[in-house]
Amino acid sequence: MKISTLVVFGALALSACSTVTDGPGYDPIPGSITYTGQPRTKLTKSPIGSTFSHEFPANGGQYVETYKIQPDRSLKIVRRIFQPDILNFND
Repeated sequence: MKISTLVVFGALALSACSTVTDGPGYDPIPGSITYTGQPRTKLTKSPIGSTFSHEFPANGGQYVETYKIQPDRSLKIVRRIFQPDILNFND
């Protein structure tokens, strides 16, 4: 009984460690590279699956987005972080 319980919990723990690599991504917002659609120029020299970051100001702070190059050379936003500008708070 104890061994089967350990096996079940071990399997659950291992399944929690898996990562999702091809999720839906984020919707573009004003300032995103893909906000008005995919760029016209294709990233032909960049390897498929490689990533790069793009920073832009908005809403009293700065967004940092990470893009991944897809097999068809389109861009997918895989991460977005908002960094508030803590020096410009009007208190």
